[in-house]
Amino acid sequence: MAENNAPVVNKDTMIGELLQIDTELAPILMSIGMHCLGCPSSQMETIAEAAMVHGYDADDLVDEINSYLSAKAASQPAQA
Repeated sequence: MAENNAPVVNKDTMIGELLQIDTELAPILMSIGMHCLGCPSSQMETIAEAAMVHGYDADDLVDEINSYLSAKAASQPAQA
């Protein structure tokens, strides 16, 4: 986890795991053309595999996801 308690993902994170972290990540995935999020096989793809199949740079996708997660965590009230 990052300093602000945001989860951090990498290119080996599975799409299924990613959506368990935050279902609100679905629009980011759909924006690269990944409209098959409910498909069982997509759940077992890594971020890198999904990016490759959809012609998107995996590092850019990971950066976008981590930026979203960090911003969301920063906007949450601190927990005691």
